[in-house]
Amino acid sequence: MSAGDSERVLVNIEDGIAIVTLNRPDKYNGLDMPMFEAITGAAKTLKKDRGVRAIILKGAGEAFCSGLDVKTVSKNPVNFLKLLIKPGRRISNLAQDAGYLWRDVPAPVIAVTHGYCFGGGFQMALGADFRFSTSDCEFSIMESKWGLIPDMSLTVTLRELVAIDLAKELTMTARRINGTEAKAMGLVTRVSDDPMADALAFARELASRSPDAVAASKLLFNRSWNATDKVALDWETRLQKKVLGRANQRVAVARNSGSPETPYRNRRNF
Repeated sequence: MSAGDSERVLVNIEDGIAIVTLNRPDKYNGLDMPMFEAITGAAKTLKKDRGVRAIILKGAGEAFCSGLDVKTVSKNPVNFLKLLIKPGRRISNLAQDAGYLWRDVPAPVIAVTHGYCFGGGFQMALGADFRFSTSDCEFSIMESKWGLIPDMSLTVTLRELVAIDLAKELTMTARRINGTEAKAMGLVTRVSDDPMADALAFARELASRSPDAVAASKLLFNRSWNATDKVALDWETRLQKKVLGRANQRVAVARNSGSPETPYRNRRNF
């Protein structure tokens, strides 16, 4: 299926693995308004699909995402209002949703980066659970170069990965780093010559596990990583009660007890 204006984002699902492709290669997948809307639309759709076991987020052409297409978006000043206004009681706006909504999708998300991963593109990748990259992919929190601050959920996602001084340095200087440097800093999960192949292999491994356990694990860490001990321990108990003795937990036991072909059911809602 596809989502968004002129197929800005393509979504293909096979064997429980969704491949989401940013599809504006002539602009290095720069973020214009249709791209923002297509990305958030894809995330919302995949969140509801209980048959999806893992998601790969990648860019078509020579880059993952070069960030905001300032020239196109600024042609209509109303666009900035659309990006920044929070509708209703939502905690995030449209710009933030491009990165933040991937945290809300129960299935694990793997961002595969190459070429450029700048500004909003970098922040979108940080919203994924894992980042697989080429060694020469260029990363930058680019906003300060244009007199701006990062505003696409980086303050939520970056704090889970690096110390505050490094976060400030990368943000204030807009320094470019490559995939190898990003891996050493903790910003990238794996570096290889073919991150897409590695991501597919990893996605298949995740898809072979109980979808309930995988989704509950993602939710557990997202809700508890920066929480108090009490809140973290409460989440452990709360989520264990939701998976213990349920259909997919019984399947997991069967698959480890001589019936490896027993199929899992679709993920429960958490």
